[in-house]
Amino acid sequence: MDSNEPALQSLIERVREARRDGTPLCIRGGGTKDFYGETPAGAVLDTRELTGTSSYEPTELVVTTRCGTPLAELEALLAEHGQCLPFEPPRFASGGTVGGMIAAGLSGPSRPSVGSVRDHVLGATVLDGNGEVLSFGGQVIKNVAGYDVARLHAGALGTLGVVLDVSMKVLPMARANATLRFELDQASALAKVNAWAGLPLPLDASAWWDGNLLIRLRGAAAAVESAAVRLGGEPIDPAHAGPFWGGLRDHADDFFVRGRRVAERGGSLWRLGVPQTAPPLELDGDTLIEWHGGQRWLITSQNPVQVRGAVAAVGGHATLFRARTKTGGVFTPLTAPLDRIHRQLKQAFDPAGVFNPGRLYPDL
Repeated sequence: MDSNEPALQSLIERVREARRDGTPLCIRGGGTKDFYGETPAGAVLDTRELTGTSSYEPTELVVTTRCGTPLAELEALLAEHGQCLPFEPPRFASGGTVGGMIAAGLSGPSRPSVGSVRDHVLGATVLDGNGEVLSFGGQVIKNVAGYDVARLHAGALGTLGVVLDVSMKVLPMARANATLRFELDQASALAKVNAWAGLPLPLDASAWWDGNLLIRLRGAAAAVESAAVRLGGEPIDPAHAGPFWGGLRDHADDFFVRGRRVAERGGSLWRLGVPQTAPPLELDGDTLIEWHGGQRWLITSQNPVQVRGAVAAVGGHATLFRARTKTGGVFTPLTAPLDRIHRQLKQAFDPAGVFNPGRLYPDL
């Protein structure tokens, strides 16, 4: 018998019992993302007993791992074979799990060049609100056909079910990288990265804050060296560049530390998704820009209506990432068609409303 079988059966029984009793469940792995989304509610359904990597084919660049597997454990396994999760999922604290990574759907600095968590999901096995185990997708790209149901669970914050295991594409670690720094104001930095993004350059990541633009080049050594010479700027020693990008990924650098402190005192840390070519936003506060202009972080005391209004004006959306109170809502309100789709999906996967009630939207 699979050593994980008792853990799986326990989860199934808990879900079926909760459905019978009408008891809401809060799906939780390491709890490192409890701050994200609306306030968690319900009895804890702990997934950490369901662990291990069931299939890994380094030559095929595919790994299948269970939801309770520590993210650090999976990344260490991949690193042994010179491979990685290229989308750089944030590790806000130790103890995060693969299931939490999928449920949150968050990606790190490399997102504009390699894609998001969702883009790397090939298949998943899910426990739905009826206590049934469902499988979607596969372990190779050619099996991902029809409705891409597995990827619906990336970013759903557990509202559609428990992701029991997931198959993902992985990639080899880059052979070479370089970080360059430029002193530029925000508007000039945005113009530069957008111009560079349209050129055949190994531009992997970018970050602007406080008058400094840093870009990371990744790829073949010859391509990285050539691009570094072409772009100029100040080369940053790898001993300093590595911790910088790691701090940006894990929200451990000065900007995000300050953001947490401001949020604890009544301010807010916002995650703004906008077109990469959007101009600087007319908002008060401190801004950090990633993803070649597409992701902008804002530390501010402005109210949600003002923030969302400014972001909507350029065709974007705003997420209240950290705040002491979330009365203004965490995620951008849905349009009527999108709201209907969300509710239909919730009804299909979790008809009794057992899983993570209100975690995405208070009435969902």
